[in-house]
Amino acid sequence: RAFDLEDERPALRDRYGRHLFGECALTARRLVERGTRFVTVYWESFDKVGADPVAWDTHENHFNICKDHRLPPLDQTYSALCEDLQARGLLDETLVIVMGEMGRSPKVNSRAGRDHWSFCYSVLLAGAGIKRGYVHGKSDKTGSQPLEDPVHPSEILATIYHQLGVPTDEVFHNATGQPIPVLTRGTPVMELI
Repeated sequence: RAFDLEDERPALRDRYGRHLFGECALTARRLVERGTRFVTVYWESFDKVGADPVAWDTHENHFNICKDHRLPPLDQTYSALCEDLQARGLLDETLVIVMGEMGRSPKVNSRAGRDHWSFCYSVLLAGAGIKRGYVHGKSDKTGSQPLEDPVHPSEILATIYHQLGVPTDEVFHNATGQPIPVLTRGTPVMELI
């Protein structure tokens, strides 16, 4: 029943957005409400501009794609999910994370695009004890490098694990008996909590 969105009020479905991302986020809320402990909503891209899917991998036409196709549904769905979880008393126990594996280059390329950039990018965290309205860190004026309070990816993971109650000093063993640590480095960013 968690996957049957017909149970939801039409106004709430409209609030999330009647697009794939919106309906997946609404389904995620319904799964959390029913006790699912971990849900991933992946941004699929089926709409196209020209021959290319209009995803976040904006190697060309970056600004128009983001303004016209990506940021409006992200804003709509993310805020709807957080507000809905709050209204249902679930936000305090649900960690909502919006992130990708990298940022976009500060330099615009010859196709009006922005290429891969792993030196500086943003992550959104909400719920589960994360401070509301808090911005941690600052980039330089071009978004090329962290300027204040840089956070390593291992610290992002350590913060997520901390909020989920996962001990980061645990070691598991794979099928051949090799030790696999939960985390090899990094501590939680306590300023976020």
